[in-house]
Amino acid sequence: MLRTTVAGSLPKPFWLAEPEKLWAAWKFSGEELKQAKRDAALLWIKEQDDAGIEIVSDGEQFRIHFVHGFLEHIKGIDWEKKTQMGIRDNRYVVDVPTVTGPVSRKYKIHSEEVAYTRAHATKGLKVTLPGPMTICDTIADAHYGSRPEMAMAFAELLNQEALELEALGVDVVQFDEPAFNVFMKDVQDWGVATLERAAQGLKCKTAVHICYGYGIQANIDWKKTLGNEWRQYEEIFPALNDSKIQQVSLECANSRVPLSLLGLLNKKDLLVGAIDVATTEVETPEEVAATLRAALEFADPERVYPCTNCGLAPLPREVAKGKLKALGAGAELLRKSL
Repeated sequence: MLRTTVAGSLPKPFWLAEPEKLWAAWKFSGEELKQAKRDAALLWIKEQDDAGIEIVSDGEQFRIHFVHGFLEHIKGIDWEKKTQMGIRDNRYVVDVPTVTGPVSRKYKIHSEEVAYTRAHATKGLKVTLPGPMTICDTIADAHYGSRPEMAMAFAELLNQEALELEALGVDVVQFDEPAFNVFMKDVQDWGVATLERAAQGLKCKTAVHICYGYGIQANIDWKKTLGNEWRQYEEIFPALNDSKIQQVSLECANSRVPLSLLGLLNKKDLLVGAIDVATTEVETPEEVAATLRAALEFADPERVYPCTNCGLAPLPREVAKGKLKALGAGAELLRKSL
């Protein structure tokens, strides 16, 4: 009951990449980089264990970015052909690589690192992969001519990868879909279908993470435009509730999401975000417990998994450690009161 977990990413140690920065370049290469990534993953497995996190991740220490860490191993993408593109419905405009032919995997992508992590994680292990819709909102298309078609092509590759990772002993495969909070009609029309294709045949727990983004300025500014209530979830939850995905990861701490919307997911496990990733202020266990207790008005404790709102990658390492400890302590506080 109330098994704690994290959304995925955790800060890179200063010796692996520049701290508190997304897209930070690696400080090593070759075999040195491989060992540095492993050391970083071990560090965060230990920190999560110490904090009482029961379903851990590798902190995404093996990838620079949660989407491109997968895409850089895919055939059919021209990394030299840059296309200017508005990400998350033009929240920010950047030059992105371009799909110029049929996509396929060059090789198994995350198997080696997951096998290493599984050998050292003593508790449950979660692996995160980018969702098909979010991939399509992060890379330009000069081949398929249709986002749904390209998303389905990537869903097939994600499924190949996910089945291999499950065979290595992964307990949860989570697909990250922040784009679900932006293209709500597309979620219903084709987003859920491509997500289900990515998860097809998996026997481990399957999850989708839908947040309001990292605690970076572009996301903070966007949130200010959403009004007194954030009701994006209301449009997509019914379709997700009817899907085959088993868990939904949500942003609840210090958000303006009406928690009553959790009632629309009565068939799912809820990964309730009780840690705010948009501030360096560390929550108290009591604040974490209060967020979780509020969610329990709409879901039984057996379906609630205390979690972070989103990844902690851009935060200072000590702040992230403090937040993990608060999450573990807050969940334990609530368990004792039930």
